[in-house]
Amino acid sequence: MTDTPRALADLARDIDATCRLTGRFVLRSGRVADEYFDKYRFEADPVLLDRVAAGLAGLVPPGTEVLAGLELGGIPVVTALARHVGLPCAFVRKTAKAYGTARLAEGADVAGRRVLIVEDVVTSGGQVAISTGQLRELGATVEHALCVIDRGEGGTEALAGHGLALHALLTRADLDAARRG
Repeated sequence: MTDTPRALADLARDIDATCRLTGRFVLRSGRVADEYFDKYRFEADPVLLDRVAAGLAGLVPPGTEVLAGLELGGIPVVTALARHVGLPCAFVRKTAKAYGTARLAEGADVAGRRVLIVEDVVTSGGQVAISTGQLRELGATVEHALCVIDRGEGGTEALAGHGLALHALLTRADLDAARRG
């Protein structure tokens, strides 16, 4: 289980070692950085992802009926988490597809159900807020969001303004401490 302080510190260390890359990276902003956090590396490692899901399982609020993973990084996380808690998943697109079922949320039905948003990393909380609004329009009750890593850059406060409580398994400070540790 990943709920002891030691287990969480070990998980933070392993995620940091797997995901923190050094080199020359051009960021979305155009800025050049010598360090980059590649979150997809922990999501692509089945053993590490299972440890993450085990840790997240204890953070799922009581009464949750559907886990809603956000495209793209939230999808592997929500799928792994569902194995641990036995709840159905919805896979939430950034925009509804224009063909086939033309749905925004694939998988489990969200209408009239208590839905937990699941994301890999939260920075500003922007996409979580957008997807929450869309799911609420579909009839879901959404009061909580769960993430693997909260970067500590205002997401928690921004989401509170949208009526969401953010629960994080780890923070950027945890990863930084693991690197120093």
